[in-house]
Amino acid sequence: MIRPAKRTETVKEYYFSMKLREISGMDQARLASGEEPVINLGIGSPDGTPPAEAIGALCEGASREGNHAYQSYVGTPELRQAFADWYARWYGVQLDPATEIQPLVGSKEAILLISLAFLDKGDKVLVPDPGYPVYSSATRLAEADIIAYDLKEDNGWWPDFEALEQMDLSGVKLMWTNYPNMPTGAPASEDLYAALVDFGRRHDIFICNDNPYSFILNDRPLSILAQPGARDCCLEINSLSKAHNMAGWRIGMVAAHEDVITQILKVKSQMDSGMFKPLQMAAVEALRQGPGWFAGLNEEYSRRRELAGSIFDMMGVTYDKDSTGLFLWGRVPEGTGLEMSDELLYGAGVFITPGFIFGKNGERYLRISLCAKPEVLMRAKQRIYESRNNRIGPDRGLDGGRS
Repeated sequence: MIRPAKRTETVKEYYFSMKLREISGMDQARLASGEEPVINLGIGSPDGTPPAEAIGALCEGASREGNHAYQSYVGTPELRQAFADWYARWYGVQLDPATEIQPLVGSKEAILLISLAFLDKGDKVLVPDPGYPVYSSATRLAEADIIAYDLKEDNGWWPDFEALEQMDLSGVKLMWTNYPNMPTGAPASEDLYAALVDFGRRHDIFICNDNPYSFILNDRPLSILAQPGARDCCLEINSLSKAHNMAGWRIGMVAAHEDVITQILKVKSQMDSGMFKPLQMAAVEALRQGPGWFAGLNEEYSRRRELAGSIFDMMGVTYDKDSTGLFLWGRVPEGTGLEMSDELLYGAGVFITPGFIFGKNGERYLRISLCAKPEVLMRAKQRIYESRNNRIGPDRGLDGGRS
């Protein structure tokens, strides 16, 4: 076999890719022995239906002659305008749809696009710990160096700016941020964004804010681009995946100064041939959704957060009952999150993500996805109760107390 590029030696297969393969094998064995499949509470893939208007636009657009050709790399004018209107309506941010918005095939691709567009070998990147693993893998693939910065529970999972100021920041070119935060559920605030903009401007560091969770369990969406001076040193990635139940559709965007968009497009135009036009037409309709859409979405996620919390309560895991985003993040009472995750998977047939995959500061934590229907969460709770009851004796009830 031809020797792979050395850059591939710096990354491994994505954790969830490996875990899903393992769970698939377990499911085959469980079904063969008459057991139900593993309940997967790991991945944040929304299970709801997208807006009806978006589905209608997709179907209508796909049936229309002339919509199946290659599309522009920069997206249709209608889609760029819809993104600009969305930012103005919800975030109070005015964007030029012609020059300051680049539609994407999902926001995940932006992380690698940005890294390839702006990083040279040996450049340094500030990456949050805990944080989305792709920030690190994209940095490695660009042959840049990772400088981890701590997020800690006692600081509300926000950056410790005093600690950052004490770090050697020479050579640091980019900083990845993600609020509302994944995996911890910490919210954004105007003060946080103002501090990030100030930090980036003073140290000549480009702040890359990943913002796909701003509508989930959050009644006041915020954008870092609303801060004065933000476009001098910031970009923002956003997506329809979470807030519109359209994860599999792969529709995202990046907003930034015109010069930044130009550099990103240089790389992107080498990698794909534009988004399917009916998908763009559907995205326009999704972006027009009003407050009622998000209210209904969050009513359901609020129910699920409460049920996920009851699972943590039963296991003695501590968590923030008011966390935002698609996940519930909790600290295990003893041992590591991986140990408890393995106990639940192999003992109860329930997979809950161990926090170590997000960095060393996540080792004592677990993350439950809220992308499971209430009845699935209840079934998972029942399985965990039965498994732990068999292990420690019949003295604890489903509510976590004495029965």
